[in-house]
Amino acid sequence: MDRVGDKWSLAVVSELSAGPRRFSEVRRAVPGINQRMLTSTLRTLERDGLVSRTVYAQIPPRVDYELTGLGHTLLATVSSLIAWAASNADDIDEARRRYDARTRSQPQR
Repeated sequence: MDRVGDKWSLAVVSELSAGPRRFSEVRRAVPGINQRMLTSTLRTLERDGLVSRTVYAQIPPRVDYELTGLGHTLLATVSSLIAWAASNADDIDEARRRYDARTRSQPQR
């Protein structure tokens, strides 16, 4: 359940749904994630058996990340949640702006 609830895991799983990706490709595709958080997220997903990491012996070294079979089952389970979040992102952002504007204009207790 931790993977579904954290901020970055579903975004990374969603990005890897299209197939193997290099670290830099995932980082560019997931807005707002920094290198440290992506590294941590990928390690956690790998530890949980949702992502595999393949190192290729070449110069410069190449590392690919991809969903495992278990990772694909998670994707199948949460795909409607991911789609909902993507389709409602603008409405959520607007609701947050309205809320923040309203709470800023209220006197502090």
